[in-house]
Order: sequence, then C-alpha cells, then structure tokens
Amino acid sequence: MDSREEEDADNVLALPSMSRAIGRVLGEKTFASQSHDLCKHGGRVSATSESCSGCRSNKADRYLTNGEESVVAQDKPRKLEEQGTNEKGPPHQNPQGHGINSEALPPQVDSPTECGPEDLEALHRASSEPAYSVFTSRQRQFIVFMVACAGFFSPLSANIYFPALNSLSADLKVSNKLINLSLTSYMIFQGLAPTIFGDLADMTGRRPTYILGFVIYIGANVGLALQNNYAALLILRCLQSAGSSGTVALGNGVVADIASSGERGRFMGIAQFGPMAAPAIAPVIGGIITQFLGWRWLFWFLTMLAVVYLIPLAILFPETGRNVVGNGSIPPPAWNMSMLNYLKTRRNEYRDSSSRTASCQERKAAQAELASKRKLRWPNPLKTVDIILEKDVGMLLLYNSLVYTAFYDVTASLPSQFQEIYGFNELQIGLSFIPFGVGCSIASVLFGRLMDINYRRVAKQAGFKIDIRRGDDMRHFPLEKARIQVFIVPLYIGIAVILCWGWVLERNAPLAAPLVLSFFIGLCLTGSFNVMSTMLVDLYPLSPATATAANNLVRCLMGAAGTAVIIQMIQGMGRGWCFTFIAAVTFFTSPLLWVELKWGPKWREERRVRIENEMPELEMGVREQEETKKH
Repeated sequence: MDSREEEDADNVLALPSMSRAIGRVLGEKTFASQSHDLCKHGGRVSATSESCSGCRSNKADRYLTNGEESVVAQDKPRKLEEQGTNEKGPPHQNPQGHGINSEALPPQVDSPTECGPEDLEALHRASSEPAYSVFTSRQRQFIVFMVACAGFFSPLSANIYFPALNSLSADLKVSNKLINLSLTSYMIFQGLAPTIFGDLADMTGRRPTYILGFVIYIGANVGLALQNNYAALLILRCLQSAGSSGTVALGNGVVADIASSGERGRFMGIAQFGPMAAPAIAPVIGGIITQFLGWRWLFWFLTMLAVVYLIPLAILFPETGRNVVGNGSIPPPAWNMSMLNYLKTRRNEYRDSSSRTASCQERKAAQAELASKRKLRWPNPLKTVDIILEKDVGMLLLYNSLVYTAFYDVTASLPSQFQEIYGFNELQIGLSFIPFGVGCSIASVLFGRLMDINYRRVAKQAGFKIDIRRGDDMRHFPLEKARIQVFIVPLYIGIAVILCWGWVLERNAPLAAPLVLSFFIGLCLTGSFNVMSTMLVDLYPLSPATATAANNLVRCLMGAAGTAVIIQMIQGMGRGWCFTFIAAVTFFTSPLLWVELKWGPKWREERRVRIENEMPELEMGVREQEETKKH
C-alpha cells in the first residue's frame, strides 16, 4: 500500500469518530450523516447506501415513526486498537472472513487540547445508544397538550355538576341526600376505573384505551341528558366517571413514555394543567348553563366537547406506549395507529417494496419482538394492590391521599359554607371557585419547573451526569431527595393556611379573606400532591399508568370518605376546630416523608433487584406456556 492509499484509509477511518464527536458537541446530526463508517465486519459503509461494501450488511436498523426516519440500533462502538496491533503484520480475520488491514488503522496520537481520546470514545459510545424517545420537540408538545386536554374532562364533569344539584333534586323529586350520593358514587368510580384502564393501557397501548374511555364517556353523557329518573342518574354518573377518570392515569403514563426523569417535571406540570384548571372553570360554566338553559344542557355540552376532542385524537395522536413502540421508533400495530400514521406507513411500505429494501421485514420483526413480550388478557385491577403493598410506595400513597383529602374537604365544604355565611346563590358560588382554580393552575406549571430545576441541582451535588435524551440510570441517584425537597416547604405553608381557613370561616370574616386563602390552598396543596404523583411515576417507570391508578384508587377512596363526612364534622365540631383537626392530621403524619427520604432509596433498590431476578423466571414461564400450546 503506497503512502497516498495509507493516507486515504486513515482519513476514511478517522472521519466517523471525529464527525460524531463534533456532531455530539454541537447537537447536530449532519456531520455523521455525511461521513462513512465501518461495518462490524470491517468493511466500509456509506451513509447513502447504508450497506457494507464487503458483506452488504445494514449499517443500522431504520424504522419509520410518524413519517420520520430515525436510527434505533447501531453496531456497538469498535475499539480500533483491538482490531490489530502490528503495523505490518498479516490482516486479521473476522467471523465473516473480511480482512482488516492493521496498516489502515489510525495511528495513536496525543490528546487534543479540547477533547481527549477518552472523551471522543465516550461521545461515540453515547451516540450509538438509543434515544429515550425519538419524538421531536413539537411532537412531544402536541402529545402533552392532548394529554392535558384529556385530563380536563374528569374534574370538569365532577365540578360542573355542583350548581345543578338543587335543580336535579326538584325535577327528579328526590331529597338532597340522595342527590349527594351521585357525588360519592362518582368519586368511588374515579378511584376504581383507573385500576382497569391503567393496566389495560400498560398492556395494549395508550391510544386504544383513550378511545375506549371517551366512547364510554360520550355514551354516558347522552344517557344523562335523556334520563328522567334517579336510578338512571346514579348508574350513568358511575359510567361517566369510569369513562373520564382513566385519562389521569393514562396522562401520567404518556409523559413517562416520552420524557426521561430529568425533564419529566416540566412535562408533568403541563399535563396536570388541565385537571387543575377544571375546578376553576367548571363551576362557573355549570352555573351559567344551569341558570339559562337547564341541567340537561350540562350533559349535552360535555358530549359536544368530548366529540370535538375525539376527532383530533383519532386522526393525529400517536401511540406512545413503550411496550408497543419502544422509544417511538417502532411502528405500532394497525389498531394502535393514528389515521395520519397509518397513511404515512402505507406510503413508506409502498416505497420500501418498490426499492426492494429489507426495512419492511425489519419493522415487522421489531413489532413481533415487542408483541411477544406482552400478552392480551383481561385487565387485572389487583395489580395496583401489589404496588400499594411496596413499603416506599405505600408510604407515599398514604400521605399523598391525606393531603388530597384535606384539599377536597375544603372544596366540598365551600359551597355550603359560602351560602350560609354570605348568602351566595349558585352562580356566585361558582365564581368564588376562581381564586382556588387559579392557584391550582399556577401550581401545575410552577412546580413542574421547580422539579426539573431541583433535579439538576441535586444531580450536580451528587456528581450525577444527566442524560435527558437517553434517560438516566436511577439506581445511584437520590430521587427521593430531588422530589421531596421541592414541596416540603409549600406543604407546611398549605397546612397552616388550612388552619387559618377554618378560623376565618368561624369568625365570618370578610369575603376577601377566604378567597385569598383559597388561592394559597390551591397553590400549595395542589403543587404538593402533584410532585408526589410524579415521584410515584419515577418509582414505577415500567408501569406508570398502573402506578398512577394505584395513586388514584387510594386518594379518591379516602377523598370520597372525607367529603362524605365533612359537613357532619363542621356541624359537630364547628368550622374552626374541624379544619384544625384536618391540619393537625396532615401535619403529624408528615414524618412519613422523612422516613421516605431516609430509607426510600434502599427499598427502591431492593425492589429493582427483586424484579430483575423475577424477569428470567417469568420469561421462562411464558415460553413453557407457548410450547405447551403448540403441543
């Protein structure tokens, strides 16, 4: 080989690693895409042909997702120094028989001033690892926006109903106590339904579960608008709750699908904006509609709103479930596809067949691999019980439910207390929820940002390198510290405000006082249990929808019990001492958070090791079942 050929070979071999390093630093992919690479067999691979000149193997498996091409698997980085050591020795042979001339290897050079060989190797290794999610920034923004809108429906349906209670009682000729049972039954199903929808979503994907929930919800609203007796009202309210309440668990699961722990707080805050804004808007809408159109139009309004939402959901919303599409790079099965995704997939299948490439077979193989790991079965709500019995998760769920109950005791008692103290009518009561809802809305965004900021701060203190693109290894990260630090001070402020709330109502203070306090209750308590809900998803990243369902089950059942007795507590204890008791319970159980902070990491690691040990046994059991079916 003459000197010119040696120089060309050196340039060809050195260019990929340098281009990847530069592209990694600048956040661009154009350098790597315009260079050549080495096949694992030693041949030369062109970025345009994507095949090895020696063995014709593919450089990378490429799949189409939402009309965009993304690399999901590449060959592991090669250490060139291991391919040959003698400058003039015979070429080494690899398993495919391709010769690798050691003379073509780049010579050892001194470390560059800006980036040493170890840094280049680390950059090369990082660039070869799959991204946590291949969805673009705009796609993720659209997905989270749709999630926030879906989560809006459950609290909207619950709170829009309050101003119509007296009208319903008169039209259906039943007592107020019986009408209030429709509130309790709604909250019970608000806790139970996500246990089924969460497991179903983790098993079959997010899109089919969303669509199923909204179909049930629309049918229930039509029935509620047409019914004329109390029994139908009670049954259809349960069905309405079942269809809408699963969206909260699904929303947290979608965020966990597309956002790693380092940026999950921001996305979770946006996703929670819909559920938190509904308590401010719904009573006002309910009061206006009930007063001017009648209570039946509440349910026609919800029906029309759900249909308007379902159209873009069916056409544009992509499947995000990681057990269905991986990091988004594997096309979903037909029943998980959006209409837009289906059309683009058909177009690219036609292109692949006309060019006679193997990409179609590769996509089918990837789909089959993921499908083999999930088995369709009847959703098992008892899976949430397993999550609740985990020590760290159970402790977090218990305290989160207490904060949630205190939060809803305030909202459930507000209409009756404001009517008694200030003589408000239904529309005025609805308007008095605005400061409360504004605080909830601000909390969902503010605390989401604070979570990400504190995550980075704690990671820097621990010397932990954050990889937002590919996700972080949480085994050695103080997750509990990063999350609990965000809300511990606002939590105690919120408890103090609840104490003040009771005595302000006891003294019949001017209206401005309880309105201001309701804003801070919405801000502090909503932010606190939102952070705890995000932490729960971090603790169970493989089944986020099921984990959120467990959270909803515990807090909604406890919240239903709290709201059922709050009026009796106020009548028996007085407003001041009733909310003093609620604040005291929340305060004296707060050491559960300090226990979580101290022993939580240990319990989390024990669970991770146990699950890893159980996985081979489960896979072996699945294979044995398949072999038994074949025979």
